[in-house]
Amino acid sequence: MIAPKQDGKVNWSRVATYEDANLLLRLYEMRREDKLRKARAWFVAECKPMSKADWEQLCPPGSDNNAYYRMVTTYWEMACSMVTSGVLHPEMFIQNSLEHLLVWVRIRGIVPEIRQSLNAPHQLKNLEAVAAMAREWLSKQGDGALESFEARFKP
Repeated sequence: MIAPKQDGKVNWSRVATYEDANLLLRLYEMRREDKLRKARAWFVAECKPMSKADWEQLCPPGSDNNAYYRMVTTYWEMACSMVTSGVLHPEMFIQNSLEHLLVWVRIRGIVPEIRQSLNAPHQLKNLEAVAAMAREWLSKQGDGALESFEARFKP
């Protein structure tokens, strides 16, 4: 197991393994499941809440949108937990998809209120942590790469 962060910095030094590749492929296969694919398409096209009130209107309890929101966010929380726990190589994960960062960019403004209302300070912490890693990685890819990405997907 690796420690994804040392002294506040992402540990990119571990060499990726075949096990990392196999796990990444399994995560990709899960993303191809019909319901999750539909939920992801909805999230990219429609989920752009600016406030918790917007989110509550967009995703009322019992609605398809609420199920889609939960499906997308919990999928990425699970995948990111594999990175934060050291099971999956961070750079390999980030290089192969920035969709988790898109999700975080869309919801980061409402997450603090959701955490508070649910009394769940840990809610989506793995997604938040790996999004921070992805932002660091993307910022090193060229001038304006991070800003361009975030501008395309902000709510």
